Amino acid sequence: MSAVSPAISSIGQIALTVKDPARAVAFYRDVLGLTHLFDAGSMAFFDCGGVRLMLTTSETPDSTYSSIIYYRTADIHGACSQLEAKGVVLESPARMIAKMPDHELWMAFFKDSEGNLLAFMSEVR
Repeated sequence: MSAVSPAISSIGQIALTVKDPARAVAFYRDVLGLTHLFDAGSMAFFDCGGVRLMLTTSETPDSTYSSIIYYRTADIHGACSQLEAKGVVLESPARMIAKMPDHELWMAFFKDSEGNLLAFMSEVR
């Protein structure tokens, strides 16, 4: 791995926007049988073979994305700095999204060259 590339180890999460969160949670939990992990605000999280699936309503009404790929990184601030050094403008800086019993969930959002929304995620102990 190059010294200037972010330390990506795997895909950590995929997000889907939904219109009716309660209906969507029931479908993914009861119809598909995915394990419901937790809720955080208007977001619901499921386990899908070790990759986390997040269901949420869109934060911006004009947004048309259907999924976001979240890349795990141990050093979210370092990974963001490396992207910014390559000219990538962060959509939002690294910030804590949720405080869990044994870690903090941190995320930072950015777009790829085609305008697709991507994210880094880090579970900080």
